[in-house]
Formats: sequence, structure tokens, C-alpha cells
Amino acid sequence: MTVETSIPVVVNGAAGKMGREVIKAVSQAEDMMLVGAVDKNPNYRGQDVGEVAGCGALEVPILDDLESILVVATQEQVQGVMVDFTHPDGVYDNVRSAIAYGVRPVVGTTGLSDKQLQDLAEFADKASTGCLIIPNFSIGMVLLQQAAIQASQYFDHVEIIELHHNQKADAPSGTAIKTAQMLSGLGKTYNPPSVQETETIEGSRGGVVADNIRVHSVRLPGLIAHQEVIFGAQGQIYTLRHDTSDRSCYMAGVLLSIRKVTQLKSLVYGLEKIL
Repeated sequence: MTVETSIPVVVNGAAGKMGREVIKAVSQAEDMMLVGAVDKNPNYRGQDVGEVAGCGALEVPILDDLESILVVATQEQVQGVMVDFTHPDGVYDNVRSAIAYGVRPVVGTTGLSDKQLQDLAEFADKASTGCLIIPNFSIGMVLLQQAAIQASQYFDHVEIIELHHNQKADAPSGTAIKTAQMLSGLGKTYNPPSVQETETIEGSRGGVVADNIRVHSVRLPGLIAHQEVIFGAQGQIYTLRHDTSDRSCYMAGVLLSIRKVTQLKSLVYGLEKIL
């Protein structure tokens, strides 16, 4: 793969924990070329992103101006890709900016509302620009979700528990919401009541998603990313669980998404759609 045919990649949120993993993965991929690194943290401004990520100097400085880096990406012979691991407050504007410049977004930041997703889908369609919104890049999580869909044929009671580090800004996680949405689209209503419940502490029973699926969120230092889908029936419990022990587990999905988004002309939501 030559420089002329490599996929130009911009990493937004490059100094964050996930951003650093993306920097390492992209810098080692033979068919990709890191052309920009963006982060709002002033402590890293101007530093070589490879040094920050711990993979050696890459001669790519960390800047805080996304639009100027998107302009750089548009000057390459191959259409560029922006990988975004930033914050829910800014991800919508980041994705719109990338699409406007003709740079294809691959988004791992969660917290987008349904309306924002719809707006971005319409904008991507009008621009004929591929966009991937991926709540979770782990292949193991996709397998858990597929197993949950199979189990839902036999169980009428289910709840979801997601556990993350205490620096995660949104709750519940995008992965938990996605899992609940996948279960709620199967034509059944879960958890038929057997008693009139009373919450003595508001919210103790979790949040309710479509079709009466409850989601519970835990935030603690020491956690990375974990999810349980618990099915119950008379005399039995069936638990599906996925645990992340290292953020490098997401990188196969990130690299796959960077390659796949270059073939798309619209927004696609969920890793399972491109496997």
C-alpha cells in the first residue's frame, strides 16, 4: 500500500484513553496514514501524538482546531476518515463538520439522541457521505447481542446492567441502549408485571427503554466497560456477560470500520451491520 492509496485518518480526542489506542492502531496499519490529531485538552497541545500515545514519534502534533485538520484531510488523494472519541456534548457538531468537509466519520462517542442520529443520517444522505456510528467496537459484544436476540424467543423477562469507569459522561451506555433497542424490535413486550411496584428511592429500578426493558448503570473507578443481559423464567436465570479488560480489544473493530466507511454513502448504526 503506497502513501497515495492509504486511507488518511484524523483522530479526534487523540489524547484520551481510547484516542491513544486508535493512534497506535492506525499508525501500525499498512493501509492507513495518520494525517491529524485533535484534542481539546490544553496540556497536550503541540505535542507529538505518537509520544503521547506511547508508540514513538509520528511527527503529527496535537491541535485543538478540528476544522483546520479536516481541511488537511480533504487535500489527500483518497477521501479521509475522522475517528471520533470525544464527549457527548460535542460529537454531533464534530460529525456534521466532518460530513460537510467530505470526511467520513467513524464515531465511538455515545450519547447522541434519536433526533440527532436522524438529523445526521439525513445530512449524510444528502452529502452521499458514509458515516458509521458504533456504540461498541468489540466483536464479543456483537456476539452477546446476537445471543440475547436468540434468548428473547424463550424468555419474557429481561433486564440489562452496564458497568463503566467513573469518567464516562453518559448513562446508560450507548451499548446498553443499542442492546435494548435490538430486543425491543422483536415484536414483544417484556417483563409483564406480577405486583404493583413502589420505588422508595426514585430510579432504583433503573431506566425503562421501549417494550418495558429496564437498564441499570454502574459507575466506579477500576471498571473499564462491562455489560450483563439477564433473562429470568420460572426456576432459572440465563445471564450473558461481556467484560473488557483492555481497550485494545476495540481496535480490530475500529480498523474494520475505517476501511468499511470508505465504501458507504449513508449513515450506518452498529458494528453488526458491517460484519
